[in-house]
Amino acid sequence: MEMRSGHFPGRPPIDAYGNGGFRFAEMSHRGSILIVPSGVYAWEPKSAEELQVVHFERVLAEAEGIEFLLLGTGAAFHPLDAGIRSFLHGGNIGVDVMDTGAAARTYNVVLAEQRRFAAALIAVD
Repeated sequence: MEMRSGHFPGRPPIDAYGNGGFRFAEMSHRGSILIVPSGVYAWEPKSAEELQVVHFERVLAEAEGIEFLLLGTGAAFHPLDAGIRSFLHGGNIGVDVMDTGAAARTYNVVLAEQRRFAAALIAVD
């Protein structure tokens, strides 16, 4: 069963990624995730090619608590569309784009540093 309206309050460390999802807070989630100051949300995109501005509206809605976004684009690095980058920069949010594995590992480091950030991670197999 795949839930798209799921929400977990808080920002827990990511324990594992792969097999189409993520493990965190002693739970597993199948599919992509968006992590913002208000918590972890199921996130619709399944590939970097699908990304649109609408997928980042929640990030901009919580921009006050976010300095930058870690974007995991799947199994491989995929450059971010200039329109999406401009949309985020309009909210004073920088973007670091990398493959999902690197983004998940970086997320845990940045979380430990207690920095103001968000993460958008496309699930990988």
